[in-house]
Amino acid sequence: MSTPHPASGQNPAAVLRGAVDLSSLRSRPSEPVAAEARAQGDAPGLVVDVTDATFGQVLELSRSVPVVVDLWAEWCGPCTQLSPVLEKVVLELAGRLVLAKVDVDANPQLAQGFRAQSIPTVVALVAGQPVPLFTGAVPEQQVREVFAQLLQLAAQQGVTGVVPVAGSDAATPEDAEPELPPLHQEAFDAIEAGDYARAATAYEAALAENPRDDEARAGLGQVRLLERVQHLDLQAARAAAAAAPHDIAAQLAVADLDLAGGHVDDAFGRLLDLFAALPTDERGPVRERLLELFDLVGDADARVLRARGRLSSLLF
Repeated sequence: MSTPHPASGQNPAAVLRGAVDLSSLRSRPSEPVAAEARAQGDAPGLVVDVTDATFGQVLELSRSVPVVVDLWAEWCGPCTQLSPVLEKVVLELAGRLVLAKVDVDANPQLAQGFRAQSIPTVVALVAGQPVPLFTGAVPEQQVREVFAQLLQLAAQQGVTGVVPVAGSDAATPEDAEPELPPLHQEAFDAIEAGDYARAATAYEAALAENPRDDEARAGLGQVRLLERVQHLDLQAARAAAAAAPHDIAAQLAVADLDLAGGHVDDAFGRLLDLFAALPTDERGPVRERLLELFDLVGDADARVLRARGRLSSLLF
């Protein structure tokens, strides 16, 4: 994809799950998204219809407020079940999220850009980067849980804006943000400062207090990756890996850079090829890194399922 790697100038804190290539849509001429906003009670502009032409403005909006993208079609029964749930939960969040609805029949370029193989498909945009959320009609409680996780992920990227809601008191991001547990707040502050080692320490402490803290576990995986790639030079890393195909450290470094840049299949493929080529007693570090990257991308991701299947076949 065309999104820069961290080593080539991108802020590494922008690493998100499941990046896809939306670069072809960034520079399209755009009409004001507000022109297509639906009035939802006293919350106009929180639910908007987006087209191929107006998508550029949604990308820009996502740099200040997380945007949930609902890819749907009129003929799709599950879509008609899910859309009212998405709208209800977004409106209840009072401007902390915006819902962008995309009719895939009328906007094939967006459907292709998001790689929507089935609908409904729900994706988020945070700081201009896509984050896959789920496909199919899911229960309202699951939607709430996913959106809560999305808001925490957005906070890690510094995206904490609030869209003003008509008829309500003006809200500042500080007013709207939920109070975080102290160790999570310490980690977020460290991430904003670029101090990934301190963020990792905070997440580790949170996990020591509560081993079931899934948000801390996910955050720890992200900051460990960010810490590893922070000072890597992409071209030098690739040259070192090409010169030493069985050098574990060199191959791990490029796999990290690939994942950070959104090249998930490349990262998995590199490590699985290395795992297959190594003697059994040298495979441990590669397997551990694969499992860590699987957790980072998410067990439900099809790329993880494929890679886990190949790893299992290599093990047994």
